[in-house]
Amino acid sequence: MKALLHRHRELCARAVDPLEIAAGLEAYGITDRTAARFRHRDVFSLAEEMFARVPRGADTPPRPEPPADPPARGAWIVRALLPGAVCVATLAGLRLTQGRMRLVLTAVGLVALVLAVRAALARGPLSARRRGPASAAPATGVRLWTCWLLAYAALGDGLLAAVAAGGPDTLPLGTADSAWPVDTAVLAALTLSCAPAAWSAELLASGARRRLTASRGLGEFATAVRPLLLGAFALYLAALVGLHTLSAAVLGEPAAYARTLTLGALLLLARLLAAHGFRRAPALVLGVAAAAEASALSVLFGSRLPGCAFLGTPVQALLDGWGPGSVPVLVCGAGALALLAHASRRLTRASAHAPAAARGDGR
Repeated sequence: MKALLHRHRELCARAVDPLEIAAGLEAYGITDRTAARFRHRDVFSLAEEMFARVPRGADTPPRPEPPADPPARGAWIVRALLPGAVCVATLAGLRLTQGRMRLVLTAVGLVALVLAVRAALARGPLSARRRGPASAAPATGVRLWTCWLLAYAALGDGLLAAVAAGGPDTLPLGTADSAWPVDTAVLAALTLSCAPAAWSAELLASGARRRLTASRGLGEFATAVRPLLLGAFALYLAALVGLHTLSAAVLGEPAAYARTLTLGALLLLARLLAAHGFRRAPALVLGVAAAAEASALSVLFGSRLPGCAFLGTPVQALLDGWGPGSVPVLVCGAGALALLAHASRRLTRASAHAPAAARGDGR
């Protein structure tokens, strides 16, 4: 016990209650089985003894309380609604303009949408917890891959079909019935879903904090949080189905549920993991998904070179059998399943829901 106290003395000294010590010990790989070697039934009991045995000065900071100010809560709700509002306003403007004015409105709308999404993710349940300079590279990669996946959702299927047919011969005109169709319904649905995504993340975070206080063991906590995670995830997908149905009906476009749901699930899980301090896995999975979509386009272009027709055979067979939408469905669906499995392990740990000071640097 003395060696354990010495090794984690700093953690114990700055903790303001045993829960922070338990979460920190779990982040360092200490389990209930390890606690049994110290004659404790679980990590929580071990943390209580460590908390009691480490002396504290009178200047120990009080435990920070969760913000209960209604204006603060209202602020992140408003920010979560911004991306959808900006996207809807931009799409409405595009329906009413032509020529150069449409190009200007598209550029302005894209910039405004990027700023709105950034504002929605900067504060609130979906804000990512930074861990210092090392987190900058994964964060930059996640932004790039996310932008690619969203751009492909709107333009990729039309481009893939045009390339397979020998094109494209024209630029996208912003309509669903052109030679290079643009799917605006998926963008509208995904931007509007920022609000239910934030509410689902808040439901998960607040529920996990309550269960952290009530649980008496790491296994008990994980068992209690796992259905909460799956419930928040299902709640978001249900909201996304409704938003996509509405968007497709209003915009007069076919509803591509599989493509929208797989991409929405992938982006939500990536953001949930980042919001709880796990950034590497989302960056990796999003990067692989973006690379797979880019590869599908690249091999079709490459198959046009003399003697290289075989390069496009797998993608062409996929297009012939399932259509261009099958590429993002397979790619994003596989990525979402991988992140769901990862989240079911990481986000059910007590350390994922503890204050930042009590967590290790797990990924």
